[in-house]
Order: sequence, then C-alpha cells, then structure tokens
Amino acid sequence: MDPQCLHDASVSQTSRFTGLVELTATRMVAGGDALGRADDGRVALIDGALPGERVRIEVTADRADHLRGRVLEVLDASPARVVPPCVHAREGCGGCGWQHVATETQPQLKLDILRDALTRIARIDEPRLEEPVVLPMEGFRTTVRALVVDGKPAFRRHQSHDPVLIDSCLVAHPAIDELLREGNFGRATEVTLRVGAGTGERAALADPAETILDLPPDVMRGKSAHVHEVIDGHTLRVSINSFFQSRTDGAETLARLVREATGPDRVIADLYCGVGLFAVTADTPRRVVAVERGRAAVADAKHNLKGRDARIVRADVGKWKGNKVDVVVADPSRAGLGKDGARTVLACDPERVVLVSCDAAALARDVGLLVGADYKLTSVTLVDLFAHTPHIECVTILDR
Repeated sequence: MDPQCLHDASVSQTSRFTGLVELTATRMVAGGDALGRADDGRVALIDGALPGERVRIEVTADRADHLRGRVLEVLDASPARVVPPCVHAREGCGGCGWQHVATETQPQLKLDILRDALTRIARIDEPRLEEPVVLPMEGFRTTVRALVVDGKPAFRRHQSHDPVLIDSCLVAHPAIDELLREGNFGRATEVTLRVGAGTGERAALADPAETILDLPPDVMRGKSAHVHEVIDGHTLRVSINSFFQSRTDGAETLARLVREATGPDRVIADLYCGVGLFAVTADTPRRVVAVERGRAAVADAKHNLKGRDARIVRADVGKWKGNKVDVVVADPSRAGLGKDGARTVLACDPERVVLVSCDAAALARDVGLLVGADYKLTSVTLVDLFAHTPHIECVTILDR
C-alpha cells in the first residue's frame, strides 16, 4: 500500500499491540489488503479480510502510524466470502490470493481499489471509471512460473517462500495444466511454461537451463524456445523470456481498448513495447517508434513488426530522449512510469497518453505526474486479467 494511504490515521506514538486484535475492515486498498482501524485510531492493513467483516487478526508489524496483520478468525463474515474453489488454495497456495472472494464481487473491489488510489494518491475527485471488462475466471493463464520440488511443480505458500506442491491449477490454460499434472521437471529449481492459445505451441524453460525435462515432444525447450500467439488475426512470436500478457483474451481486450483510444493515421510512440502487441494491432498508424529494453522482446518485436513503418529502439524508456508523436502508448512494469518514464512521455509531447497499468498505486502516482504537467484524466477501464487475485490491469486515457 502506498504510504499516502496512511495519512488519515490518528497516529499514536506510544500505543503498541501484541498478539491478537479484533477490528472491523472498512474497505480495500492498493495491494489487496483491507483497511480498518485499531482502538487507538491507527490504520490497520489486514491480509485476508473483506469490507464489513469483523475479524480477529495476528499482528505481523506494529508501527508508530499503522499496524499490519493477517486474519486468524472471521467473527462476522461478509456475504462475499466463499470457500476457495481450488484445493491448493485451501492448502495455503499463494498464487490466487482472492479465492475467498465471490467471483461477482472481485471486479467491484478492484474498482474500489482504483478509485481509492486515484483519489488519495493522484488527488482526483470522482475519477471516471468505465464499466469493467470481466473475463472467464478459470483455465485462462497461458504463462506459468512454478517452483520445482523433486521434479514436481509447486507454488509459494501465501506470504511465504515455502512451496506448496500442486497437481493442477485452476487458472492455468488446459495445455499448461497438462504439463503441471504429467510433467517431470527433473533437478530444476524453477520452470517457466508458456502456450500459444491460438496455435497450441508450447515452450518450457528450466532453471538451471540445462536441466533435462520429461515433457511431451511438442514442447520446445531452452532459452531460445518460443511460441506463436494469434491476436486479432495477427500472429506474434513470443519468446520464453519475453514479457507477454498472461492470457490471450486479455491481450486482445487490451489491444482493442488501446487501438480505439489511439485511433487511425496517428504517429505513435509505443513505450515498453514488449513483443510489439500494441504496435502490431494499431489501426493503420502513420508511423510507430517502439521502445523496449529486454533483449528477447526486442528480437520478437523486430520479427513481429517486419514490413511495417516501425522503428524499434532498444533502450531504457526512462533514459530515451523521446520523439514528437501524436499519441504515446505506455505499458510499464508494476513499478509504473515513475519520474523518469513520465519525463520521457512528456518529451514526446503527445496530444493523448494511453497508459496500460498493472498496479493501482503506481497508476495513481503516474497519473499525478501527468496531470501535474497539464494533462487531464479522461477515463480508466479495468480489464480483469487476474481473476482470484487483487492484481489490477487497466487502460487509462489522458488528454492534453
């Protein structure tokens, strides 16, 4: 949670809690914790609580201005609380931190998190949040990174580095779930699995890379492994080490929203372009400059944009000097643009900025930086890519 979310606390410098505390959660905040107040007025960030619940928590951090804790017992449950549908989540797997939240409630809680972050961090009253795009909540994830224990896959226990062995995954694409169920990953410590949902191609990368994997013969292996994915009729090469959206329907939705926001016949800067998803699916752009730091992703972008009027620049976006364009599309990592990335966006002097963000607090900080430079927030659209988790993905439009 961003520190600014703590500013409204009634700070106690002397009061300290130990052991168990009872309190009521009031709302969700960036990061997926619920917020409540301790008896001395301090803010409490509660892992595992839902708004409106009375809970007993174990205090895990006791600071002068706030507490952190995790739920040990729910005393008065929210109607939105459900039994996690996955047996591994019930065993403590931390891959899906919101499986205890009813599926129909999850998008609304994420909207609440976005609204809270934009109001508190970006200081924007009543931000315009569009109707969220809700996607299927099972069998969607096309890239999975897992621990390996004695040749078998595992995910980390919630809030821990300890492994939880799994024999299936509720959210994994069926072609990935088959590998999790039937594969043997030898002496690897971790493994990355990827499938192209539109082509059926599969790839795997073990750590250490030379590990012998017992997988079906169709699975391409090693650092040069890649798959092809089909997005809106465009075939993209995606290397095993390249960033790509975690689900095909999500990538298509983001591409559509970005394309609609960008419009036709525009000069575009595609920052943090990855394998070139937004440049490839753009609506007849006049010209594109695509900037990306990752070596594998740059190679993929050059392959995917071959024959188009596009220039690919391998550079750290925050250090790139920028070009004058009509529209900037930016899809930074979870940390967001930051001051350096925002400086590059402004150096491009665009009429419109289309920001694809995967963290509510980082989005709010970035929006604050751009609004402070005479852009206005036009709209925010939540795309619920990460079902059963508090993770946010959204497309934000800012206009000069």
